[in-house]
Order: sequence, then structure tokens, then C-alpha cells
Amino acid sequence: MDVHIVPGVKAKNVAEAHFQDLLHQGEYGCKCMTYWVDEMRESIFCLIEAPDKDAVKEMHRKAHGLVPNKVIEVSSSIVQSFLGRIYDPEDAETSVEGLKVFADPSFRILLVTKTIDPILLQYKLGSEKANELLKEQNSIIRKNLSQFGGAEVEYGGSGFIISFSSAASALSCALAIQNDLPLSNSEAIGFKMSINGGEPIEKSNKLFGDTIQMARYLFAIPKEFKLAVASTVRELALKDHFQNNGNSFFSLSPQDEIMLESLFSQLDKNWQNPDFDVDDYCHAMAMSKSQLYRKTIALTGLSPNTLLKDYRLERAKELMKKQHYTISQITFDSGFTSPSYFTKCFKKKFGLLPMNYMEMLQ
Repeated sequence: MDVHIVPGVKAKNVAEAHFQDLLHQGEYGCKCMTYWVDEMRESIFCLIEAPDKDAVKEMHRKAHGLVPNKVIEVSSSIVQSFLGRIYDPEDAETSVEGLKVFADPSFRILLVTKTIDPILLQYKLGSEKANELLKEQNSIIRKNLSQFGGAEVEYGGSGFIISFSSAASALSCALAIQNDLPLSNSEAIGFKMSINGGEPIEKSNKLFGDTIQMARYLFAIPKEFKLAVASTVRELALKDHFQNNGNSFFSLSPQDEIMLESLFSQLDKNWQNPDFDVDDYCHAMAMSKSQLYRKTIALTGLSPNTLLKDYRLERAKELMKKQHYTISQITFDSGFTSPSYFTKCFKKKFGLLPMNYMEMLQ
């Protein structure tokens, strides 16, 4: 998939450019499947089967000169889940010139959910009870996403990603899930939800990667059993949702969202570096220790040092799931310098030893 940012773009102009792509696609081993155009956001996203990214760029260059701003590899099945199609809309109108003309935006609202790691949940509650609670949660989520027109994109065992074309539908679905899921169950499984909106390609090389990542950053805000709503979605949503359900939602200011993203972006970049400490964190954020402390406490309820340590522990669990590492490998690959200290921190945060966790993964 590629993205073009074209000021003043019109659907008819894109239809003409797509027609030229079809004329030249064979020369570059490409197959132009479809596209999405958003006149308001001045963006175009093309879905193309191609041997490589250069073939896509050269085909566009030859056809009409509109070289894409970025090209990423995608799975057609994931595109279908997020955007609802991988070919031209069936109801697209045909112009007198024989062009299929349609303005179909690719901007999507994503409802993202999270629970406690299923392994930790089984350790805490026992397999039978943990599976019972997760099964009930899954049933409630799938019932409501179907009712409100959402598309289940991904289910990785500890969370859903659900795609909507409407902010109001996403919010209504989230409210219904909150209403249907017993509070005691939410508390037991550590259930959280957040909603964010975005385009298929931004900074990340993953489809809707930036939108999903920010939705997950919002989970760090310590607001128990409340839905986190990104400011972009709040602006799109009907005001009635917030007036009538104010106790169910919370939303950060755009400035605080930028700060939250910056805090976690630095962790993303540096968590495996054992030399990265709070002093380096301050330098990377261009903040004094007192400023960084106040901001991380205000946003996450955690000190910078605890935030860094907890982030490393979470990533250590991800490493354990990928393949069978030794405790020493996990220690150093996750930015800790001492296996004994890593083991102590892991036990304190998750309630069991790293070795026990790894055994439960088998």
C-alpha cells in the first residue's frame, strides 16, 4: 500500500490517475487492486500487488508522475479487515468517460481492548476461572461489534482491535460493552478500552500502526474502568456521547497526548540499552528531572524510573513468548544488567518468577 498527499485532490482526478496505472501496471509486474481517496484530508492510498516498492514507485512515475510519499508491505486480509474491501466498491459510479469515480476515505476509528496477560491471569485465578472470564468477555465484545457495524481486525489472546468508519458507532459499541461486562469481571481481568482514529499509513511501517500504538499508550493512564478517547475522536464524535456519559469516558488534551507519545517513543527506542537511565530520559525529552517527574506522575501515576523499569519488564515478557531464551538472555536483551535484579523486579510486578512464567508458556 502507498500513500500520496495531494493538496486539492478530487475523486475524478484520482480515477484518471488510476486508469493510467492500469495501462502501465504490466510493464512493472504490478496489479493495481483499488484505492481510497479522502478529499477533505487530501490523501490517496493505493493497494497494489507488486514485486517490490521500487516497482510501485516507477509505475506511478511512468503513469502520471505522482510518486508516493511512502510505500509499506501489507496483508490483503488485514486490509480487508480494517477497510472493508480490497477491490473497487461495487456501487462505484462509472463516468461518461468510462472511469469508476468514487470518494471513499480510508480514515478509520479503532476500538482497542486489553486484559491482563492470559498466562498471568491463569496463574492468579486458575485456568478454569480465567478461561471462563475471557470467554464471557469475548462473547460480549463480538456481540456488540456486530451490532454496531465494527470489524474485528485482530485478536491476540489479550485484546481486540475493532475497526469502524464512524466515531459515533465506535463510541456506542464501547459504551454497550461497558454496560454488558460486569464490573467484577472487568476488575478481575484488568479490562481496558481506548479509541483512536487515523489513516492506514503515517510514520509506522505497519498498517494503522501509529493509530494502534497511541491507543495502547492511553492504557497507561490510571483511570479504572473508564474508556480512553483520543482527542481526534472526541472532536468527531457526537457531543451527546460526552454530555450523557461523562463518567464513562476520559480524554487527554492534544498537548498531553503529544507528551504521552513522546514519553513512550523514547522508551520504544531505548528500552534495550542498559545504559539508558533517568538522566538520559531527561536529556531525550529535553526536560529537567523535576519536570519529567511531574509529567510522568501526572499522566501515568508512575515515576520516570518506575515507568522505564515496568516497560522493560513488559517487553521482557514479549521476548519470552517469541522463543525459549535463558533468564540471562532475557535480562540483558531487555535492558537489565543483573539477572538477580531482573528476577526480583519480575516477581514483584507479576507475582511469579520468570522461570515459572516461561514454564507456563510451554
